[in-house]
Amino acid sequence: MSRMGERLILLAMPSIHAGAWRYPGADPGFQASFEQMAWFARTLEQGCFDGLFLPDTLAARAAPIETLVRGHSIVTLDPLTLLPALAAVTQHIGLIGTASTTYNEPYMLARRLASLDVISGGRAGWNLVTSSNPNEAANFGAEQHMEHGARYRRAREFCTVMDGLWESWDQDAFCRDADSGLYFDAEKMHVLDHHGPHFSVRGPLNVERPVQSRPVVVQAGASEAGRQIAAETAEVIFTYQTDKESAQQFYAEMQCRARAAGRQQALKIIPAVFVVWGETLAQAQEKRRRLDLLVDDASSLATLSIALGHDISHYDPHGPLPDIPESNASKSGRERVIRLARSEDLSIIALARRICGYQGLEMVGTAEMIADQMQLWLECGAADGFNIMFSHLPGGATEFVAQVVPELQQRGLLRLQYEGNTFRDNLGLRTPGPGYSRG
Repeated sequence: MSRMGERLILLAMPSIHAGAWRYPGADPGFQASFEQMAWFARTLEQGCFDGLFLPDTLAARAAPIETLVRGHSIVTLDPLTLLPALAAVTQHIGLIGTASTTYNEPYMLARRLASLDVISGGRAGWNLVTSSNPNEAANFGAEQHMEHGARYRRAREFCTVMDGLWESWDQDAFCRDADSGLYFDAEKMHVLDHHGPHFSVRGPLNVERPVQSRPVVVQAGASEAGRQIAAETAEVIFTYQTDKESAQQFYAEMQCRARAAGRQQALKIIPAVFVVWGETLAQAQEKRRRLDLLVDDASSLATLSIALGHDISHYDPHGPLPDIPESNASKSGRERVIRLARSEDLSIIALARRICGYQGLEMVGTAEMIADQMQLWLECGAADGFNIMFSHLPGGATEFVAQVVPELQQRGLLRLQYEGNTFRDNLGLRTPGPGYSRG
């Protein structure tokens, strides 16, 4: 499927490479600093990015303290506290916050996201996740983490309730007529009165209807349950495809699933990509190598255990990965790691180093080389754009905006300026009409 002439969607997120915080010139506390995150959002906006994507988790990872002390993501700012502040210092960029359906309640989350959409003038996005970190359960009074299938059943109902709450008010419900004393039109208020297996929520939401009617919903699950909830509820799919052929298959499958679920609008498929820019290919490859050398082996092995949902510390690190039993952790993530180990015949320690560095799609090279790869994926139906992680911050973002963005703009793959007023406008997504949640 050729899609010549289409524009790339570009999102960006803080780097997850374990060596990024130690790279020369990097700010080790970048993700925990409002000033740096504000700089990041404004820099992305200068580069005409569509959105800033903030991942999140509600617990420290399950790892020995000697490995935790080497990780740079032990503390981050709460996305739904940070994003309204970033809305005040930006004008155009979409603001996507991750929030779990496993350890939140739909009324509170619907209220916070609707508020973000109003504060930002229609730039809110929600990355819908079901928590995969078992440690989160202990932070919310639960002895055990909710089973995988149950998490997704709860998530599906959660999303239904969110949509119903966002439709509590018609767009013109608030007349605020001081002369008559009428503040709102009662006929334009809708009481949800939802009663389901997981939630009983009366409503209405005590925030006005979101500017976008519905904040843009993003979903990242790649398991069978994750793909199905994405097809039924999401508008943007964040995925970890590592090669063009599998990405094309995933793209086609998700569009078919969405149509089968009665969705009229095509999903936007956005793979994650780790970008390392250099003036030459050799320079970029050396930067990548240097990053990997900054990763601690003990921390890498702990990270691999988390990804697999199974303690691998008692295995020979220089031997092959044995058969790993099923767990209650992320199924798609576990399968991706095992597939990588088998396909490249990696030892446990080699696999751990790759995982702790980055095991997904990479684009390493000059601006022209990176643009070539992005253009190929777009035009062959493998992606609508990319969620970019930079080699280090702030330098990696500065380099990308100064070097790669002009190359993409010259090819007509990236806007020269923002055209729309809302996040939906800039993504090319329709605004849901009145009554969308009620069928």
